[in-house]
Amino acid sequence: MTRWSGIVSRRRSVDGHLMAIALLVLCANTEAAPSNVMISDNTAANYLSQYGYLPPINPENGAFLSSEKLTAAIEEFQAFAGLNITGELNAETAKLMATPRCGVKDKVGPGADGRSKRYALQGSRWRTKNLTYKISKYPSGLNHAEVDKEIANAFKVWSGYTDLTFTRKTGYHDNVHIEIRFEIGEHGDGDPFDGPGGTLAHAYFPVYGGDAHFDDSERWTIKSYRGTNLFQVAAHEFGHSLGLSHSDVKSALMAPFYRGYDPHFTLDRDDIDAIQALYGKKTNQGGGGGGGRGTTSRPSPPAEEDPELCKDPKIDAMFNSKDGETFVFKGKYYWKLTDNGVASGYPRRISSTWKELPSNIDAAFTYRNGKTYFFKGSQYWRYINTTMDGDYPKEISDGFTGIPDHIDAATVWTGNGKIYFYKGTKFWRFDPASKPPVRSSYPKLIKNWQGIPDHVNAAVTYKGYTYFFQDNAYYRFNDRTFSVDSADPAFPRSTAYWWFGCKSANRGTLEDNNVHSEFGRK
Repeated sequence: MTRWSGIVSRRRSVDGHLMAIALLVLCANTEAAPSNVMISDNTAANYLSQYGYLPPINPENGAFLSSEKLTAAIEEFQAFAGLNITGELNAETAKLMATPRCGVKDKVGPGADGRSKRYALQGSRWRTKNLTYKISKYPSGLNHAEVDKEIANAFKVWSGYTDLTFTRKTGYHDNVHIEIRFEIGEHGDGDPFDGPGGTLAHAYFPVYGGDAHFDDSERWTIKSYRGTNLFQVAAHEFGHSLGLSHSDVKSALMAPFYRGYDPHFTLDRDDIDAIQALYGKKTNQGGGGGGGRGTTSRPSPPAEEDPELCKDPKIDAMFNSKDGETFVFKGKYYWKLTDNGVASGYPRRISSTWKELPSNIDAAFTYRNGKTYFFKGSQYWRYINTTMDGDYPKEISDGFTGIPDHIDAATVWTGNGKIYFYKGTKFWRFDPASKPPVRSSYPKLIKNWQGIPDHVNAAVTYKGYTYFFQDNAYYRFNDRTFSVDSADPAFPRSTAYWWFGCKSANRGTLEDNNVHSEFGRK
């Protein structure tokens, strides 16, 4: 194994199921990769295959990989890593490929070739917020008390922004959620460590147990630029133990490329958004307790009903403001939703709150910059809260190059923070940080979103899920399993009952003939 290479290791458990392990593949020497790195096409192809940009390469025919496919894969890698997209194996790209990094595949998101299910939210989470851990085997080169402190600090990185609690157990027979061990070579899980350098640690995602193993052949250090920083590697690993995958935000802890010891380390906003999408925001200073992203049906019926929404629950758009409030647009009116349904004092005219914004909006979303974007026909508007942010409207073709006019829905997906637009049977992914912002592989078919129908009317993210609306029904899409949620009653469900609190509406699963009497085109 080269010093920079990483793997996604899999082993077969006794019951025959494959268990995926997130392997943090770093380098013991935390210095930057040399600037004159040279990588052959074959080495690059193996790297790109290893991290999900190319399908597995057969050693017998790997040499016959077409130059077009290799170029496309290099472009994908460059886009994910925030490099200039050239499709060429230039010095900048080769240097990054030679940089110590984590071993989980990078290529993520809806419609990714191969249907990869590794995302910023990996696919599983703990169902309790009060987690336990123990260090079953300590590193040979550090004081046990110092290790206890660094491991506790690594967990605090995540509990500082959620109601998660982490309690250390010390009993030999104590059962815990996350077991931590420092091992050398083969250590009983089918994934042996490789000595100094290379693989530093690996961690199981929650669905596979959450345990974290560290290579005791490494020179683990504390608050030192030498060796390998225990705190930062552990914090990254515990992110995987909690259900997080990789981020394409360079400053994020969950970014795949290891940066070495940072004495001023702070958790990036992107990491905070990811962990809170799984476990909710911190609701008290003591941690633990209630709050967070439950899987209960949303919302329960309120005491009062809105006659207009109950009569015709088909909506134009739904979005969350930067303050976390949820709004529904329909015709020339809008409503604010609460956890119990429609807030009192609504509906109100759209034009009374968002000055100069027209009626019959096609779609809306609030981006990570805190600004809300509204779309209608071939134009879009941008607002800061309820104040127009500049000279609008503008043409979609100018501000959102590659996105069609007259879209059906739009939302920012929690899985990777990218903007997704839907129209008819297709969808587009828009990344403002990439050039071009829409890759040549788009549009793709909506059927890539498993269980979601074509011709949706609206889409919104809410408490770690993505909701799609079509006519009088809605679907709850699980961003972690990448499919429509399994629930009782099953989806699709009545928007009127579950979102607007209309007591006379159907509480159960809507039959196909009730949902799809006509497609929800705008």
